Amino acid sequence: MNSSEPGGGLTDRDRAILAFEKQWWRNAGSKEQAIRERFQISATRYYQLLNALLDDEAALALEPEVVKRLRRLRAARQRARSGRVKRVSDIGADSDGEPRPVSNEGHDRDRAA
Repeated sequence: MNSSEPGGGLTDRDRAILAFEKQWWRNAGSKEQAIRERFQISATRYYQLLNALLDDEAALALEPEVVKRLRRLRAARQRARSGRVKRVSDIGADSDGEPRPVSNEGHDRDRAA
């Protein structure tokens, strides 16, 4: 394939992964089994490869709808994770943003015994 064509620079496996992602999966377990059977790699490795493809402009040129959909899903998962993570600076802060004094009272009792 010529590199000026959509998908130029992608391997056959890259193209197969993008084609595979066009399918609709109702159950994650069945998809993971299909990944192992079709690509002979673990689901973890598959998703590492897929994640790299999502950042590849050649993949976007070949399968724009698939890549854009998966980028949106990835961004939504990242936003959801970042919303659940507590920053150290959030711990012990009052509503005005000022840090509350943190007591270690009771934590050293067991060590003293």
